[in-house]
Amino acid sequence: MGDFTRFKYVRRALGAGLISGVVGVAGLAIPSPAAAANPVTPGNFTGFGFDQCQAPSQTAMDRWWKHSNFGAVGIYIAGNSRGCRNQTNLSATWVRNQQARGWRLLPITLGPQASCNPHFPRYRDDPRISANPTNQYATAKRQGINQANATVEAAKRYGIAAGSTMFYDLEGFDIGNKRCRESAMWFVSAWSHRIKVLGYRPGMYSSAASGIKAMYAVWHAQPRGFVYPADLWIADWDGRAGTSTRYIPDTPWNPHRRVKQYRGPHKETHGGTTIEIDSNYVDLGRGSYARPVTHCGGVPVSFTYYPDLKPRSGSYTPSPIYTKALECMLRERGNFGGPIDGTYDAGLVRSINAWQRAHGLAVRATWTKGAWKTLWAANSRPLLKRGSAGESVRDLQRALSATSAPQRPKITGVLDWNTHVALVAYQKRLGRTATGMATEVTWYDLAHGR
Repeated sequence: MGDFTRFKYVRRALGAGLISGVVGVAGLAIPSPAAAANPVTPGNFTGFGFDQCQAPSQTAMDRWWKHSNFGAVGIYIAGNSRGCRNQTNLSATWVRNQQARGWRLLPITLGPQASCNPHFPRYRDDPRISANPTNQYATAKRQGINQANATVEAAKRYGIAAGSTMFYDLEGFDIGNKRCRESAMWFVSAWSHRIKVLGYRPGMYSSAASGIKAMYAVWHAQPRGFVYPADLWIADWDGRAGTSTRYIPDTPWNPHRRVKQYRGPHKETHGGTTIEIDSNYVDLGRGSYARPVTHCGGVPVSFTYYPDLKPRSGSYTPSPIYTKALECMLRERGNFGGPIDGTYDAGLVRSINAWQRAHGLAVRATWTKGAWKTLWAANSRPLLKRGSAGESVRDLQRALSATSAPQRPKITGVLDWNTHVALVAYQKRLGRTATGMATEVTWYDLAHGR
């Protein structure tokens, strides 16, 4: 990758010759991928990713997981035109370790390239895509099939589960060259079909101004027999973390079927480890989402604001809705055995006092905003970053909503942009490093009602 700004592209529409013919799918027989212990990758994810020529070391990956907002990583698993043919760190163990940690993997193949690409072949033994138009670019199609076979062989060797997305890296080329363009597109079509047959999901990486634009033109023309990549990885170094590009409309390959490489090669340091990377915004699968969870038989506990509560007086009545939520969560945390009836009575106050003593809070009859924070931070405390999803994210969002600050996220169960903004604001108010990640320090602060 990384060739987006290094080439000059001709931006013409595809010729009519591209829209006829049927893709052949003959090729080497490979058994169906065996079930793997690793999850399908990248799965459902919306967040930040990076890619680098060489798969980073385990130490580097561990440090970047803990200290960066990246949740996905591109790895080159196959293709004789890779810049880093010798992947010194990549192995089935490396893949298993990263997925166990939570990394989403974006497997990449960089094999034969467009016939008019002046930078390829990179070596003497990496052929270009054949531009011979005989039998609707039959040779290019065979090359695509063979490369798909090699891709799946590599994926299985590394333990990458069936159903995972395989990205073919088609570097930038002159789309004004008809035979070059058409042969490249039919190569990708045959590759995509074969990847599907072998039980994986096909994706394509290319520059927005060349391969992506050319693929969109094919999609617009809808030629008979053409098989499209299921996902697109768009190289458009516009600095905007999202999946939109000025080169094609937002409609095709949406929703949740795009990655955008929005920044080219640069160095970043996280946890004291520096890596030269490209930056990506990933939105694949269903996108990051959290399954619904019910509490205490359906008692609502998620609100965008959590007030102070205290016993009823002549001028004040505690909200039964919030009181029920408090009763429910204290019960789930093991501190309340009374009925969940929305009554702020002596039994609830006793449970509140027990909680306050256990968590270093002032012991009194009032349940404060700070106490709400301790309640939400009393469960699991995982590292959370952009794209994280689940009940722990809901707990974080609830805790951030238990404040009078204007930045309060919706309780979605996904660490999205609004949650990131609210978390950064909270960290800044406490004088912490504003990473937008829920770290051990963040949970400690919340658990102490800060």
